[in-house]
Amino acid sequence: MSTPDQQFAFYDLHPPMDDMTAEVCSGMRESPKKLSPKFFYDERGSQLFEAITRLDAYYPTRTELGLFDAHLEEITQTIGLDSCVVEYGSGSSLKIRKLLQALSPSAYVPIDISKDFLLHNARTLAEDFPALHVFPVCADFSQAIALPPQTDGMHRVGFFPGSSIGNFEPEPARTFLARVAGTLGSGGHLLIGVDCKKDTKTLELAYNDPEGVTAQFNLNALVHLNRVLNTDFDPQAFAHEAHYNESYGCIQMFLRSLVDQRVDVCGEHIHFCAGERLHTENSYKYTPAEFGQLAGSAGFDIQRQWLDDSNYFGLYLLRAR
Repeated sequence: MSTPDQQFAFYDLHPPMDDMTAEVCSGMRESPKKLSPKFFYDERGSQLFEAITRLDAYYPTRTELGLFDAHLEEITQTIGLDSCVVEYGSGSSLKIRKLLQALSPSAYVPIDISKDFLLHNARTLAEDFPALHVFPVCADFSQAIALPPQTDGMHRVGFFPGSSIGNFEPEPARTFLARVAGTLGSGGHLLIGVDCKKDTKTLELAYNDPEGVTAQFNLNALVHLNRVLNTDFDPQAFAHEAHYNESYGCIQMFLRSLVDQRVDVCGEHIHFCAGERLHTENSYKYTPAEFGQLAGSAGFDIQRQWLDDSNYFGLYLLRAR
């Protein structure tokens, strides 16, 4: 914490940490068994995901960046200057840097539950943008959050790129957006990237790349669990699967057991039949009409929307009612 006139102030809201052991054990008792996608992201998992974003088959990152480059001037003109950018999930990526350069905001508030990751990225951006007031907030951004008092009276602009909204189930996605609308306040803007529904071949190829990087990323969740919870998964006894579920409108990722096996998970013996699948992620896709309905039900109006020429990805500028 620091005085309001300082350039950098850290706010720790002490978000409750999940009981990883209880969460993993609970998921193993479900049918089908499931594992939260957050277990993808240890250091190795983050490196693998960065590699995924550079693959030819994985269109979302480059398509969203193309939309940024094409429309940042219009975004800036619509939002205006002297704003406060609130990023949901801490980032030092090209996307937030492009937005900060274009908007020249007065303040930047990155929100993330991982304190060390948050502080590292926030300090790096503060060094790179010396005129910017940076107020990182350690919190669970899926919950209601009070922003730092230094931002009172500023026009607030939320930023949620990468189609991360797709990792929420539809009803929790609506709840999250409604909370964001409340945090930004009436007239606040949200710039959000959303992956579109498209042909099954393109969708499935993006999650089953020929190089096998996504398979490594999925299997790395087991390596991560072995290290932090002392489980004894054998990653070589599982295979990556990703399919588009048309009725749900989402990509579903699994790890399929290749053999009958028993895994020690937190002191419990968990049995996997050969062919049994462990669910690791859903990634929902939305048509522009579907996302407009979702955003509208959460208290937002679409002020601008941009799609690439293939209608693969949408970038939306929402305004809170």
